[in-house]
Amino acid sequence: MKLIIQIPCYNEEETLSVTLKDLPKHIEGIDVIETLIIDDGSSDGTVKKAGDLGVDHILKLPGHRGLAEAFRRGLERCLELQSDIIVNTDGDNQYNGGDIKKLVEPILSKKADIVIGCREMSAIKHFSVIKKILQKVGSYIVRKISNTNIPDTTSGFRAYSREAALRINVFSNYTYTLETLIQAGRKEIPVTHVDISTNEKLRESRLMKSMFGYVTRSVSTISRIYLMYEPMKSFFWLGMVPISLSIILIVRFAISYFTRVHGGHVQSLIIAAMLFIVGGMIVLIGLLGDVISANRKLNEETLYRLKKNAMSRSLESKE
Repeated sequence: MKLIIQIPCYNEEETLSVTLKDLPKHIEGIDVIETLIIDDGSSDGTVKKAGDLGVDHILKLPGHRGLAEAFRRGLERCLELQSDIIVNTDGDNQYNGGDIKKLVEPILSKKADIVIGCREMSAIKHFSVIKKILQKVGSYIVRKISNTNIPDTTSGFRAYSREAALRINVFSNYTYTLETLIQAGRKEIPVTHVDISTNEKLRESRLMKSMFGYVTRSVSTISRIYLMYEPMKSFFWLGMVPISLSIILIVRFAISYFTRVHGGHVQSLIIAAMLFIVGGMIVLIGLLGDVISANRKLNEETLYRLKKNAMSRSLESKE
């Protein structure tokens, strides 16, 4: 059983040694533990530091691509390296490396394919009250959309089985945490969580540069992913808004027409017709999105089988 701990890094020269020192060297049930650094276009000495510290694998991206891309490329590299379990953690030592044992246990015992390390938000002193509230509200929304019960959906401390890593596809260029969790829930990949502890803050967050920007991009990501998986439901209810208004105006016109000597409000009938057409077009967009969604599922299944076949051939060649 092989475990690879991947660490996306962007200018983590100062914190990398602390992060690596905190990682476990031995875990019961795991035969091999290796580390992978994904260098996201660092301009400092992150790569040299990683080499000096004895990191097993270093993947250098061509320029700064963002956390989501670094995570995706890391998963791909771990699969190429024949990893059975992949743990993702941050380069700023936010998460307690000792909790990796807790993360991988549900996968080793076949209870889940994805395990999320959930933080106790109230215990994190450097999180502001507003940030804690937003984390709770955001996690609640993601739980509802993904049909999962994960308390801390933005945690980047998580473990994936090989099967889960093969099935997950990251499209966002901002953050992978929400997207991969919604995908897992919609694809019915077994997901669970464990309680973890966090370390003292070593640097400011690079993902959350401003509260407004973080919320805006997170809402955008959640909405886009939900539309990908539920286009018909989303556009149907959106289309029902103008259709409902058109029905109200038609009723108003009918009442006015039959109760007034000089007829009803013709302008109401014209506006109602326009609203009904707009609503109908929105519903049709939902139908088209539903067809595209079905095709996307077929493409994802094909991609999964291609990845799996490629890994099988790679294993056979090594044997």
